[in-house]
Amino acid sequence: MFWVGLLVPITYIGVLVGSLATFSSLYRKRKAAKAASLAPWFDPHIPRNVYLSLLHLEPAPGQKSPVVPDSVLRAALLRRATEDIYRVLAIRGAKAALGILVQRGSVGDDLWQRFQRAEQEIEEELRDVVKEANAFSPGWGASIFQTANEMASNAIIRKRVDDIQAQAKAETDWWEKKRSTIQSEFMKELYEGSEDPAASSSTPQKSTTAASTSTAQGGSDEDTVFVEGGGPAAQGAKASAKKKKGKK
Repeated sequence: MFWVGLLVPITYIGVLVGSLATFSSLYRKRKAAKAASLAPWFDPHIPRNVYLSLLHLEPAPGQKSPVVPDSVLRAALLRRATEDIYRVLAIRGAKAALGILVQRGSVGDDLWQRFQRAEQEIEEELRDVVKEANAFSPGWGASIFQTANEMASNAIIRKRVDDIQAQAKAETDWWEKKRSTIQSEFMKELYEGSEDPAASSSTPQKSTTAASTSTAQGGSDEDTVFVEGGGPAAQGAKASAKKKKGKK
């Protein structure tokens, strides 16, 4: 009776442990399948694919020399390391901001899983590059990424210089167009300003000419009006006019 009573809790514990183990296994498999189905964080690693393709080229039958020289393989490996530098910089720049977004709940866990998988892949990639570099020359693995970093920095600076030069050309064209517009507007205002004094000065001349013409057409001294209070010439003209009236 004692063993029969003890068998029931043991069976219960065994069933519970088995259920938990089954659930854990299924959950891990489902999580791994879901992680494998997620889109990669980076684009395909083209320099790595090129290096592996060159490395695994088989020579033609009867050919003793290698298909690809070591210098080409070294250059391809260095180009692969340069691309790894770009990806490491991208991972470092995005990690802090992505961690804050995950803590706030702004992004889902799928994005965080993609990022973690990208970190693991880049770590394996760096170890593989160091291993390949040491296979070519012992100790080259310790300095290959330093050379690749210099190449990446040079490429970034060259790209920035090209962008600045392109922007400078566009700004120069804009300024030339703006300057021509300002110059044309200034000349137009200057031309209009020079025409106003001429028009104002011609108006008194026209009125004076019209007055003299009307005086000449009258033909008699009686219709002529003299301004009083003038100088000696005005007084003499007034006296001569009176004498002519007396004679008439």
